[in-house]
Amino acid sequence: MPEVLIVGGGLEGCAAAWALTRRGVTDVTVLERATVGSGGTGKSSGVVRCHYGVSSLAAMATRSLDVLEQAADVLGEDVGFRRTGYVVGVGEQNVDALHASMADQRAVGVRTEDIDRAEVAKLWPVADLEPFGAFGWEERGGYGDAYRTAQAFSATARRAGSHLRQGTRVTDLVVRNGRVTGVRLGDGEVLEADTVVLAAGPWSVPLLAAHEVELPITVHRESIVLVDPGQDLGEVPVFSDLVSLQYIRSEPGGELLFGNSDLARLEPADPDRYSNQASEAVVDRVVEKVGNRFPGLVDASIASTYAGCYDVTPDFNPVISRVDGLDGLVVAAGFSGHGFKISPEVGRLVADLVIDGASSVPETPASDFRLSRFAEGDLLTSPHPYVGAGQMR
Repeated sequence: MPEVLIVGGGLEGCAAAWALTRRGVTDVTVLERATVGSGGTGKSSGVVRCHYGVSSLAAMATRSLDVLEQAADVLGEDVGFRRTGYVVGVGEQNVDALHASMADQRAVGVRTEDIDRAEVAKLWPVADLEPFGAFGWEERGGYGDAYRTAQAFSATARRAGSHLRQGTRVTDLVVRNGRVTGVRLGDGEVLEADTVVLAAGPWSVPLLAAHEVELPITVHRESIVLVDPGQDLGEVPVFSDLVSLQYIRSEPGGELLFGNSDLARLEPADPDRYSNQASEAVVDRVVEKVGNRFPGLVDASIASTYAGCYDVTPDFNPVISRVDGLDGLVVAAGFSGHGFKISPEVGRLVADLVIDGASSVPETPASDFRLSRFAEGDLLTSPHPYVGAGQMR
């Protein structure tokens, strides 16, 4: 009987296995219904930033960045992290919020600073920067590859003694006298463990609902559009445009990846059945935004599109939590688009909850991410929200 069963072989489940083995818990088995990273992990846009108004998330992001930067040493392989820098720009109505948020970020160790319009113009010479009131800069920001990172976490954990079962679908949690004692598989087999970690993204919801626990997640389909800039821009920094509510980063092959920062209206989806292409309306909107923000891209064209799903909670922040009434269970789900950049620290917090029942890092208290906050009406939100983009920052 393994000490810990992890349901879900995506980024967070694999990070949890890695973190547990680092703490000496090697009797771990990861159960993945398909293959490692085959769910939402493989659709991540991979942006790395520490710009969060919620201090505990900013702390998780900056501590995780240490791992991503040193992946070759820590995980034994390159995970595709590229340190391009990260620029965030806001309109006049959000200047005070930007400065207050950045001050809070610096208080938990984030290396972020003001940058003026002339410096941003050097970094993004094709952009129209006139509508912005202020900018922030993270020299250590950039992007990476969530799929490769999940594979690296998994491989490192297995080298330390953990096990992986792919093609293994979990259909139920086994509960006895208010304690989760294992899981039931699709073929009827029951696996027992001292602790179960549920890290199956949106597929976590029905597993909990069967035991009268609500995990408030909306599955939201989000599209990505890749643009051929028609010129060699080099490796430009990630640009978070909180005026037109989009983010842009370069691809290794020279294309530009455009994502959406406006989640005021969600597009509910079935995570098992959704269109993998951006709709015509989304493409039209990207074309309009690109044309307005980047008038210097005179020969740009659409290269391709794809779509993935976010597991979105009511406050757009994750659940990393023990569950009242279900002892022996830890849930890590509802990452709302933040999961990649904080994944090493997600693994660490899950391991802390499994072993100690509390976070080992004061800047990231487990209480911030407790499941019960939704029923209590005590949502985890930024004290410095941005008008129009508060959900993601």
